[in-house]
Amino acid sequence: MYESAAHAAVRQAVADGLLGPDEPLAGFVDVDGVRRAVSALHDAFGAPPGPAGAPPVPSGEGGGPPVLHTFAAKAAPLVPVLRLLADLGMGCEVASAGELRLALAAGFAPGTIVLDSPAKTGAEIAEALALGVAVNADNLDELHRIDALRRTAGGSSSVLGIRVNPQIGGGEIGSMSTATATSKFGVAIGDPGGRERVVRAFAERPWLARLHAHVGSQGCSLDLLAAGARETFGLAEEIGRRGGRVTSVDIGGGLPVNFDGDADRPAFGEYARALRETVPGLFGGRYGLVTEFGRALLAKSGFIAARVEYVKDAGGRRVAVTHAGAQVATRTVLMPDAWPLRVTALDPGGRRKTGRRLAQDVAGPCCFAGDVVAHARDLPELEPGDFVVLHDTGAYYFSSPWSYNSLPRPAVHGFTAGGGAVAFAPIRDAQTLDEVVAESGLAHAAALLRPPVR
Repeated sequence: MYESAAHAAVRQAVADGLLGPDEPLAGFVDVDGVRRAVSALHDAFGAPPGPAGAPPVPSGEGGGPPVLHTFAAKAAPLVPVLRLLADLGMGCEVASAGELRLALAAGFAPGTIVLDSPAKTGAEIAEALALGVAVNADNLDELHRIDALRRTAGGSSSVLGIRVNPQIGGGEIGSMSTATATSKFGVAIGDPGGRERVVRAFAERPWLARLHAHVGSQGCSLDLLAAGARETFGLAEEIGRRGGRVTSVDIGGGLPVNFDGDADRPAFGEYARALRETVPGLFGGRYGLVTEFGRALLAKSGFIAARVEYVKDAGGRRVAVTHAGAQVATRTVLMPDAWPLRVTALDPGGRRKTGRRLAQDVAGPCCFAGDVVAHARDLPELEPGDFVVLHDTGAYYFSSPWSYNSLPRPAVHGFTAGGGAVAFAPIRDAQTLDEVVAESGLAHAAALLRPPVR
């Protein structure tokens, strides 16, 4: 999302009372930006979006594969955002019972939902089988659990697969790399006997039909992502030669985001070209194709705006204390080098600040010294009542709030900007202080004052 769109939205939000002294923090999602991102994804892979909840559609004449693009719900577990994505022809990738419930509430058809998790319970698997939700087993023990549940439940329309770890190495951020030698995810096919066990599992189970791998996300290069798809495709081919049958390949998501500017870099089209060059057979029509993008779809369509409450000087450094800190930008605060965010300064009316520039820390409200979202950032001099905008926060920054200091979760607003006017729609209401107290166990306030009852 271009900075000017964010600034226009902040100006209108201030005018509408969505930001101000009593509403010092809020998140925003550019609805038109989301639509553009989804369109770019479909264009890149050659599969036009169908109606909400529709199954994957062929990419057209010429033998291209059926494609199901799913959105990783963990990136933005907000029902209105998920419903918009469903309406745009997306499926949904979920990694917990909670995310599955959100996906269903948002209107995704079960056949367009994929359940991935390294710790699925028997009850979660049984629910997915009953609904017809696709399941990727994370390990061979889970596959044995599915065996038993299928016998108990009878028939199921769920597409069932195995997640493998191609073990091709990590990217620049270790915690975001899931194809390392010791990753907790998937069956390690480079370990002794690992590949053979996967091949045998398919040969012994005619109903096993999907092969899944996810290399990582932020910090992973296109070459690394494409290499993971190549290894997965090669395994699918071997399974077919040895008595099994793979009907679809799930290459995960993981396209990184450029946090340095407005450009969508790398773009979905660049990734699709890298895949076609590295593993052309993936687009040959023998296998359906599934993707699981999250950050790359939504990051640039969201921002956080926070009011500057106080300004102080300490040790020769200007510090602007705002209402956006680790409670909404946890990764940035705890890993600032891996997750830097662009920051712009606006005046109390939401207009871009000008004037004297100086190095300033942009700090948050949390009660620990490291709660700083930007260190020594060159910005126009901030003053109480100004606003700061944290850009590129449409993915994950609304999904992983930290309850430290019992700070309430902020409101999130969707907006459109057309004809010079900005209009807002609610996505998530701000959490009230009463809700904070209730969430902390208010209903059981006196439970420890009497002996437990056996």
